[in-house]
Amino acid sequence: MKKIGWIEVSRKRYGGVLYNEEARKALSEKFEVQVVSCEPRILAGFRRVKFFEVFLRLFRLEGEMDVWVRDHFSLLTLSLDRTRGKNIVLIHHFDFSALPFPGNLVFSFLKKLVLYRNLRKADVVVTVSQYWQKHFSERGCRNVHLIYNGFDLRDFEISEEEVKEFKKRFDLEGNPIVYLGNCQKAKGVVGAYTELKGMDVHLVTSGVPQLRLKGTRNLDLEHRDYLKLLKASSLVVAMSKFEEGWSRTVHEAMLVETPVIGSGKGGMRELLLGGEQMVCSDIQKLRNMAESVLRDPILQDTMGKRGYAFASKFTLERFSSSWIQLIDSL
Repeated sequence: MKKIGWIEVSRKRYGGVLYNEEARKALSEKFEVQVVSCEPRILAGFRRVKFFEVFLRLFRLEGEMDVWVRDHFSLLTLSLDRTRGKNIVLIHHFDFSALPFPGNLVFSFLKKLVLYRNLRKADVVVTVSQYWQKHFSERGCRNVHLIYNGFDLRDFEISEEEVKEFKKRFDLEGNPIVYLGNCQKAKGVVGAYTELKGMDVHLVTSGVPQLRLKGTRNLDLEHRDYLKLLKASSLVVAMSKFEEGWSRTVHEAMLVETPVIGSGKGGMRELLLGGEQMVCSDIQKLRNMAESVLRDPILQDTMGKRGYAFASKFTLERFSSSWIQLIDSL
């Protein structure tokens, strides 16, 4: 049985971590998978300097596995640590502009000096959209594999009764709900809020809030309630400011047949165009686009059905099979 060491530096519940967890679950059915945590412990509460502890833990990695799975953090020590075995580098996106200024500066420098060089040394590079597959192939990376996100379609079966109960519980009845995404600047919620404030709608964000937006509701929800929020929404707005890997939020909205307007940055464009949703490259046009969707129930229904038809092709079975085949091929 092949042994896989999966290096993790963060377990925060964002899209990339969910992807990683699903991949490990699939691989565990056939291989021995061990999570190797390099999360900061001593400096965990110090946001600006905790990276130094992560790097130290990565530098001290050692041991032999048939395959190591790394992200862009553990890619830094690919040539420095004492691990032995083949290396898969899993990159969701390679845009660090959303990091605070010091982190953005450091990683922009490291990307040119170290990261691309180490990527070219990896046995396999895995990415999650055509945008990033092309990006890495054009920069000389060998054996670039595309493995899309996968979803259990049963999770998205939400009844109208559940939606009604959700709206009542969170006092979101009456006006349409417009979901702006996770409450952080990188996801573009500030720009979306600025353009849409004053509309006769419920503006909603979710997750642990990193900022406050007057007149919006932020809900920190369990996953099932989060999916109910997407289903209850008349429109999802995803104006990410960085080059996305894919955008699970957009994909999940399409799986509950909710129309989406997105910035289309990075891999998100492939998803939006595939599902015949709206791409908003100029945020000053967002309000007109949102109003055109909200006042047209037929358009909402059409976008919802077209989105689901595309998004439902990305099954968990296809995802699991792709990862198992990749490990078998090494």
